Amino acid sequence: MANTVTVADLVKNSRLDVYSGQEYLADKEITTSDISRPGLELTGFFNYYPANRVQLLGITEISYAKGMQHDELLKVMEEMCQPQTPAFVISTQLDPPEELLEAAQKSKIPVLGSKLTTSRVLSNMTNYLDDKLAERQSIHGVLVDVYGLGILITGDSGIGKSETALELVQRGHRLIADDRVEVYQQDEQTLMGTAPKILSHLLEIRGIGIIDVMTLFGTGAIRSQAKVVLIINLALYSNDAKYDRLGNGMEEVQIFDVKIPKMTIPVKTGRNLAIIIEAAAMNFRAQSMGYDATETFDNNLNNLIKENSQEDTHKMAEQKEINKYNKSLIDNENESKDKDK
Repeated sequence: MANTVTVADLVKNSRLDVYSGQEYLADKEITTSDISRPGLELTGFFNYYPANRVQLLGITEISYAKGMQHDELLKVMEEMCQPQTPAFVISTQLDPPEELLEAAQKSKIPVLGSKLTTSRVLSNMTNYLDDKLAERQSIHGVLVDVYGLGILITGDSGIGKSETALELVQRGHRLIADDRVEVYQQDEQTLMGTAPKILSHLLEIRGIGIIDVMTLFGTGAIRSQAKVVLIINLALYSNDAKYDRLGNGMEEVQIFDVKIPKMTIPVKTGRNLAIIIEAAAMNFRAQSMGYDATETFDNNLNNLIKENSQEDTHKMAEQKEINKYNKSLIDNENESKDKDK
């Protein structure tokens, strides 16, 4: 089922004024984040009219409408007021044409307004609708905010994801979602994660049950959503498995069109997963800022090999000189013996 947003939600979150049609706000649904600027439509061109979009009128459209005859403008407005049209929005605190109010009232379409410029109100509405109408994917895992980074913890059921999240919360980090994380693509490079409404603020701990993190730890222990930047997969330790020990074997997981780096942490008795995840988050941030500990190790290793190589060369040169000197002594001794004979 496709996501929808009501016009009432748009009014609340984009801070729009209601000029008319207050009673229709909750019934009108928006199914696309695209916003229409009906310019050609005012001239009577309706060969392609995206009637299912929010219709935004700015200074240009309102100025043109003021120069039209009443009957002509009313006819155009009636043509624009289709059953699937969610709402009309007037920017820059402009007065809506009476013909628009009349046609919209007949078609039960809200007419809204904003004090913001056309570009600003267009940006606000598009960003809000993009978030709410984006395709969502449900992932089994826990999403936590660690040092401002959205870390998605995955792994088999019962491996300790929720318990690790609980310890991270106790250490001052924040919970976004437990058990089921809804992710959606905000733009070409950004993947956002949030909790389903039914699981918001809740954490399930086996043996205890469901706890309300906000009630127990306060509002500072939760977030409504976060950008997912790293996936940490918890896996039971196995002697046969090969684990990355240098930090240069990070995988990537593609969710929608966004590639997210992924690392696997083996779970074994005695390992403090919360501290390990904290260290992984700090190391990831350091790498994002240009500092790579693996590269530093490689450089140190190369320098050591170079130093050892130079030392070996120096020792070989010294040994060569010693051998040359010894040979000279032997030659002189042999020469003396030959003279004595």
